[in-house]
Amino acid sequence: MSHCKNCQSRLEGAYCNSCGQRDVDLERPIWSLVGDILKEAFELDGRSALTVRALFLHPGRLTHEFLAGRRRSYTSPLRLYLAISILFFIVAAWGARSGYLLEPGQDPRFDAAIQAGFLADDLPRLMFLLLPVFALLMKIVYFSRLYFDHLIFSLHLHCAAYVIIALMMPLEALASRNPAALIIQLALLGYLLVYFVMAVRRVYSSGWPAIAFKSIAVLFVYGILLSVAIENTSNFLIIAD
Repeated sequence: MSHCKNCQSRLEGAYCNSCGQRDVDLERPIWSLVGDILKEAFELDGRSALTVRALFLHPGRLTHEFLAGRRRSYTSPLRLYLAISILFFIVAAWGARSGYLLEPGQDPRFDAAIQAGFLADDLPRLMFLLLPVFALLMKIVYFSRLYFDHLIFSLHLHCAAYVIIALMMPLEALASRNPAALIIQLALLGYLLVYFVMAVRRVYSSGWPAIAFKSIAVLFVYGILLSVAIENTSNFLIIAD
């Protein structure tokens, strides 16, 4: 009979009778873990297909529907973010450990392990802290809207961004020597930029000139903040080690 990893009590089922922790075996292939996460996040929620379709085919619709009070048909923003972000960072860490993100001259074992550790442990927490920062930037350019509105928009936008970036990552090692891979990467990046502008248009209902200016301003500032945060976090971890 197995024991609970949290309190060492004997397990008689999927959950510990003493502390309530679920018995989950993490020493499995990555795709088995990904499958379990999908099952936990979406299988018991029949709204998942509608949510995913709206997220990618209709930028901004999930936020617009949520803020309009039509929430029953879709997965909640926080639950959606947690599911997609967990999957994204698992896949990203696996890709880093496999050497997909290494630059020429880097050690396939040492540097890959460092990258994987950062993507699995530190970047998820950093990105969660940056979610309200992005919402604050949207609040600055659309001051009349409630901060809560911007926070929901931030959750949905980052969900879409994670999936698109996950599709771009495997092409990173090929992009420098394969024109087709580079073109696909650029197309995905272009889609992400168009997605952001269209989502802003649907949620905030501004004119196109205002949307273009405010979108560029928010992306520029957020890009700088993101780069500085990642760089400083990486340097701090290197020094700490």
